[in-house]
Amino acid sequence: MKRALILLLAVAAPLSAARAPLGTFGRWGAFRDDGPTRCFAIAEPVQTVRGGTERGFVTVTRWPAANVRGELYVRLSRPKHPRAAVTLSVGERRFRLTAGPSDAWAVDPAADRAIVAAMRSGRSLSVESIAASGRPFVDAYALTGAATAIDTAALACSR
Repeated sequence: MKRALILLLAVAAPLSAARAPLGTFGRWGAFRDDGPTRCFAIAEPVQTVRGGTERGFVTVTRWPAANVRGELYVRLSRPKHPRAAVTLSVGERRFRLTAGPSDAWAVDPAADRAIVAAMRSGRSLSVESIAASGRPFVDAYALTGAATAIDTAALACSR
């Protein structure tokens, strides 16, 4: 599992000599980068329905210098159709995300807070859209360890 997180980290952001692993919690990892300082919790999908062509992941990040807390970012497992919506689901809660060609994020800080709150009490999270090929796809994430990883990252950036 730690090997998978290290590989995921290499895909998620450029390697930095100042990157510090903070821990692995269930299927989630927590990390701190310096220069500029940011701390984040990150996970990769446990399942990608209809196969992905890219390495998907979800992060919840804190950027202290920009006063950003709990910002959600999703890297999709495949490029989406230009007109397709991206929906994130946690339990019965559904959130429409703002999306780029291969990524998505919450529409505003209030949505970030609502999504993270839902993640804290949920068992799984899914992100769904329509691929550039026109076929629907779903990336599914386990939320075991997510709250602890998010809190660990937040504490590391509050120092």
